[in-house]
Amino acid sequence: MARRFVLKKEEPLPAQQELTIDYADALNPQQYAAVTEPGGPVLVVAGAGTGKTRTLVYRVAYLVETGTAPNEIVLLTFTRRAAREMLARATALLDGRCQQVRGGTFHAFCLNLLRRHAPKLGFDRQFTILDAADAADVVDVLRTAKNLNKGEKRFPRKKTLYNMFSAATNRALPLEDVLEERYPQFYDYLDVLHDLRGDYARYKKQHHLMDYDDLLKLSLELFEQDADVRRQVATRCRHVLVDEYQDTNQLQAGLVRAFASVHGNVMAVGDDAQSIYRFRGADFRNIFQFPDQFPETKVLKLEQNYRSTQPILDLANHLIQEAERSYDKELFTDAKPTGDRPAIIPAPDNRFESRFVTQMILQLREQNVPLNRMAVLFRSGFNSYDLEVELNRRNIPFVKYGGLKLSEAAHIKDVLAHLKVLENPMDAAAWNRILQLLKGIGPKTAHDLIEWITSASEDPFVLQERPYSSRYIESLKALFSTLRAARDPKLPLTSQVEMIVEYYEPVCKDKYYEDYPKRLQDLDHFVGLAEAFTDRGEFLASLALDPIELSALEAEELEDDEPPLVLSTIHSAKGLEFHTVFIIHALEGVLPSGYAMNDRAELDEELRLLYVAVTRAEENLFISYPTVQYRRYQGDYLATPSRFIADVPEHLLEPWQLVEEGAPRQLEAADQPDEDTASAPETASTDDDVANLPF
Repeated sequence: MARRFVLKKEEPLPAQQELTIDYADALNPQQYAAVTEPGGPVLVVAGAGTGKTRTLVYRVAYLVETGTAPNEIVLLTFTRRAAREMLARATALLDGRCQQVRGGTFHAFCLNLLRRHAPKLGFDRQFTILDAADAADVVDVLRTAKNLNKGEKRFPRKKTLYNMFSAATNRALPLEDVLEERYPQFYDYLDVLHDLRGDYARYKKQHHLMDYDDLLKLSLELFEQDADVRRQVATRCRHVLVDEYQDTNQLQAGLVRAFASVHGNVMAVGDDAQSIYRFRGADFRNIFQFPDQFPETKVLKLEQNYRSTQPILDLANHLIQEAERSYDKELFTDAKPTGDRPAIIPAPDNRFESRFVTQMILQLREQNVPLNRMAVLFRSGFNSYDLEVELNRRNIPFVKYGGLKLSEAAHIKDVLAHLKVLENPMDAAAWNRILQLLKGIGPKTAHDLIEWITSASEDPFVLQERPYSSRYIESLKALFSTLRAARDPKLPLTSQVEMIVEYYEPVCKDKYYEDYPKRLQDLDHFVGLAEAFTDRGEFLASLALDPIELSALEAEELEDDEPPLVLSTIHSAKGLEFHTVFIIHALEGVLPSGYAMNDRAELDEELRLLYVAVTRAEENLFISYPTVQYRRYQGDYLATPSRFIADVPEHLLEPWQLVEEGAPRQLEAADQPDEDTASAPETASTDDDVANLPF
């Protein structure tokens, strides 16, 4: 007789209503579908203002709540700040388990990986990260060593060289393709550039340096060389979530495939219509190729907008329809179904355009719209120069967003170079910067000293007997004395930084005598940043991977003043939103840029740039342009409005006419006010298409 074994009754899986969070109630139907998708490859095409961050936050909570171990969830973003905010929101939504989710940037994720496995690739674990400026300096050293800067024909400068090499790496293209597409004037130098690129790679390896692209490229090489490492990493990535997928480059897309290679659960969230970083290597084709690279991909859409009025969305929908390729989606809103039509304002010249913008800002402010809830957006930084003069004349405080990052400032880079050689004495680029701060030391002497320092088997911070010149020996002794003291392992990081800054202050006063007080304030701020860290390497990596910049939304208000108006390039405004948006200089040759005229892909990106600018607006949108421009040697000429707005129908974009106060008004017999004038902003007296502004 067979022995019987009684199986216990199987407990049912938790029903949706038994979960802690009522996801169906908290999300709209499209968001809910994305959040509760069981697994596999999923592409979420999220239109502007449709709550993609909310969707990702709830997705993290849902995965944790339905049984996925938090440390097996990887959330990849383009800033560490974004990852921290998402995980903080998920933690507040659910519980402390969400803090264990691994969130961060591609570069930070790869840095942690390479710190463990760098020796497999021939690098020391304490390698230094080069930012773009430092990398260009290294290229310049190699360029100069080959005397490439002294030829009869113009040779690319250091920044151009670095951009060439970077584009070839992060776009996974042969160097000749990059030259043909973007730098045809230097194609004759192809063989020389190939050699220089090889020298650059060897130099970095010899001195244990990696640039931003190396973090991604070498991680992929590690996976290709060592299948066990790839499997170990991918096994711990049960669910991979990627934010802003439209901004990934070819290397990042390859990393996503590697991370998801074991479990196959990957959710990419992005908007093809907001891909505007091609100049950084972003490849908008990744979001279209995702279904091909991940078979059986489910494509979901987020189209319900929570930011803008429907008239603004109607304009945005119309604009993106002109793109050569896009996912079919239609932004709509239930919250703001009505509102003023966006306005198009031709101005006689730059001065009139600036007067219109400043006057409208002041009128909106009187209607209780705070200055910092208004933004003026433009294609390039110089487009706002005339406006800045007018704002100063009217005493309107403003902050310009998209400028220099703190860690890119020369005096901060000087201090960072000292910290870098403490961390990696083989960092020749940092040594070169430090040594040339000393009087009496030029490029040749610095090169000789670096050769000695990086080849010495003894302590690199001890001066040996050498025929030093009396021009610099005392300052060299002071430098090495400071470095030895700051390198004390018992010294807290803040004390190390303070010691370096104290040593550097007289150098700063001498080198930047015209504005050193402001720079010394920056150095105080820099010391304060170090207080959040205990490890020097972690501090340096943080500044390299997530540079500190002055955020327009975080700018401290001036004493006894209000938070300032925001001026920003469109690129820097992505991800932000404002009550009122002014888009200025909407001219052919500006937006789109003159460099994009003969390239359909470039033109499409310029169109997406305008789409991003339009979708920053919540309530009011004004697009203006000067009809007359000045060009050196040519004088005044008639400008042409951007092709993107030239033929937009009036039911989507309302034409305004600027009229001087007191100017006679001439009306045709048939020129009568229509019903649309009722929707014009109260900030100006309008009838039909005329805005009477008291200039």
